[in-house]
Parts: sequence; structure tokens; C-alpha cells
Amino acid sequence: MGVSSSARLNRMFSEQGKCFDVAIDHGFFNEYSFLASIENMKKAVDTVVHANPDCIQLSIGQAKHLQELPGKNKPGLVLRTDAANIYGNKLPDYLFSEIIDDAVEHAVRLDAVAVCVNLLLLPGQPQLHYQCVRNIMKLKSDAERYGMVLMVEPLVMLPNETKGGYMVDGDLTKILPLVRQAVELGADVIKADPCDDVTEYHRVIEVASGIPVLVRGGGRASDEEIVHRTVELMKQGASGIVYGRNVIQHPNPARMTKALMSIVHEGAAADDAISVLQEEVSIHE
Repeated sequence: MGVSSSARLNRMFSEQGKCFDVAIDHGFFNEYSFLASIENMKKAVDTVVHANPDCIQLSIGQAKHLQELPGKNKPGLVLRTDAANIYGNKLPDYLFSEIIDDAVEHAVRLDAVAVCVNLLLLPGQPQLHYQCVRNIMKLKSDAERYGMVLMVEPLVMLPNETKGGYMVDGDLTKILPLVRQAVELGADVIKADPCDDVTEYHRVIEVASGIPVLVRGGGRASDEEIVHRTVELMKQGASGIVYGRNVIQHPNPARMTKALMSIVHEGAAADDAISVLQEEVSIHE
């Protein structure tokens, strides 16, 4: 009988069931463009910790920068468990998504609140999808045994020749079945892409069948776009967000985190969140 993961879920989510996770695990994927603003990981982690989101997503080799910090008031660790090679402008001849050995045991030793794993769906790459399903099945057994939260990341990608390099396919007819597959495989938390029309995102929440859905941020976008999209996604029933580059590559990550936290945890309107960002601008002027 596995130990309940509810203790760790309670550390991830607020009493209202909301969570903001900042992902800075991009160096795990051997892609030069992903390193912008995280070249110095100790500095990047310190920056995000001071901004005080609910969780920070890190790899096994970089988790120490969070967990060696003194004090009890710091974000929870979400441990990225799988390395993949699908992120470049040109796909390699051989694609893989490989989980680290004894991933859940590592997560327990590192005092993580969750492990995160991909469920990738790339056009014409069934073998990669198969690898991801196998990874999740293995992690699920270990996660149950140790009471670890399993966060599954269903990602539908466009063909590389369409846009080149890790581009999201926002087609709901592809997102919905993949999210549902992640739930059926045993996900405790879903980390999913937004769809093309975010006013339809309630359909993703519905198909997740009561499992909390955190929405990915993707590539860098303008403050206005990120804020308005986040407000709408929360209205649609999302339990929170997992943003990386839109926080760490922002000119003021702490101010952006504060604005996003106000949306996620306080239900702030877009204008109020944008004013949080602009207050900082006026101070500098």
C-alpha cells in the first residue's frame, strides 16, 4: 500500500488549490537557446526564490541550489526526471526521452514535492510516445510506493518543418486525448499547454477529470499577452501555471512573479496585474 501523496500536494498548492511553479530546468535539454538568463544557476535560483513562487522546477544536478538554502520558507522542489532531445530547430535522426535512474528515490532524498515527466506527441514519432508512456508507468509505481506527487506534462508538437524547433500545437482535438491519457496513466497533476483559443480551456479542465491542471507558459511573450492569457486560463478553471522563460528572462523576475501570483492566488484582473508590473517601471524612471 503506497503512502498518500496528499502531504506533498498540500505543500505544492494553496488552501484554495492554486499553484505557481517556475520552471528553470531548461539546461537539462542540451539546447543553447534555452540557457538565456540561466547561465548562472545559483543566481537564477536565488532570484526566483526571492520572488517566492509556490514551486521551482529543477533537474537533479541543480536542485542543490534550492535545497541547500537555509530556512523553511522557500518554494517546493519539482524534480524534472526526463531528458529529451526534441528541442532543436532540426530534429535528430534518433529521438529519445529518458528518465534518470531511481528518479523517485532521488526526489525523496532531495525533499521534492513532485516529479515531472513528459508525455510527448510529435507527428510521425510513435516510438517517442511509447518511450514516454513507459517512463510514466515506471514512475507511477515508484511514486505510489514513496508517496511522491507525479506531474505529467502532455505536449503536442507541430511538425518541425512547419515552424522549426519545439513549437506547440494548440489543437484541442490533439490536446484533449493526450491530457486524458496522462490522467489515465495515473498523473496526480497535469502540466499542459494552452490551446489556440484559451476561452475553450475549460474543456481541458473537464477531460482531466478532477486532476489539477497547471498551464505551461512556453516561449517569451509580451507582458500584456502573458497577463491576459493567465487571467483567462484561471477563469477557465486552471489550478495554476508553470512558467519559465516568461519569468526568468523578464527584466524584473520578482515583479513578474508578484503579478502572476496575484492572478493565480488572488484572482486579480489583468489591469491590476499589469499595474503591478508598471509600478516597478515608474520607480526606476
